[in-house]
Amino acid sequence: MSNCDLFGNSIKNRSLHNKFIIPPFTILNSRDGFWQARKQAWRALGIKGEKGRDAAGHRGWSDKSLHPRVAESTKKIANCGDQATVFDPVLCELAYKWFCSPGGTILDPFAGGSVRGIVAAFLGFKYWGCDLSQKQINENINQGQIICDKNKPTWVCGDSIDNVPNAPDSDFIFSCPPYGDLEKYSNNPRDLSAMDYHAFIAAYNRIIMRAVKKLKVNRFACFVVGDFRDKKGFYRNFVSETISAFKTQKLELYNEAILVQCVGSGSLRANNQFSSSRKMVKMHQNILVFIKGDPKKATEEITRRANE
Repeated sequence: MSNCDLFGNSIKNRSLHNKFIIPPFTILNSRDGFWQARKQAWRALGIKGEKGRDAAGHRGWSDKSLHPRVAESTKKIANCGDQATVFDPVLCELAYKWFCSPGGTILDPFAGGSVRGIVAAFLGFKYWGCDLSQKQINENINQGQIICDKNKPTWVCGDSIDNVPNAPDSDFIFSCPPYGDLEKYSNNPRDLSAMDYHAFIAAYNRIIMRAVKKLKVNRFACFVVGDFRDKKGFYRNFVSETISAFKTQKLELYNEAILVQCVGSGSLRANNQFSSSRKMVKMHQNILVFIKGDPKKATEEITRRANE
């Protein structure tokens, strides 16, 4: 008898799936069938996280825990292509439900595409996000108007250094910052992706400082990051820079997980990349969860609100 279900998930972990959607282990595998089916269900709502960025900027089951409209949308699922630069809606769902009290306010200082805002609003959270691109903001708002009901995300256009101080007090910080100049989104001198690395890190630290000031005590913050290479091919150690930035603001690193990503075009890139320079193809991101205050009190608040 097989020890796995139709999606390849261990049957002994099914109770964890029922309680937490995905077992809260430090390895999160976005390649497995359950994760991919859930991701497709979210995308079938009409979320188009890739919309709004210029081309030059590119970097049959049921589940009662899904929102009814998401479950219904599985009927319209189609196979997806390689969407490496589009944020994963399942990861949003997990982060919100695991680390934010129901109905809480989510602050996203590097909003980018529409995914994080729409998933938040759809699950009943309040969302405030900021992005420098008016084109991106317009696209996000347009999708939010179409997909979301009365509870719509709030997106603000401008520099987060200026705008985050005006954000609402938040129950959770959740974001995925630009990886330096790995993906250049514009030539705007205030665009972090257009800065040299030292200026980028300085601005990055200032934005984190201002975001943390808006975070209530006994609350979590989560950044999805990854190390990336400089122009010579050496790693920048961006993960450590992020940990240091939060630690400077008195937030301690509380959880760290690895998100295993789909291969996509990685198999095509691996041959030339490894043969020519012995560079391994990166297939994961780091999920860093920080705590402001007491993690037990933060957990009690989430549980209390969930039981109301």
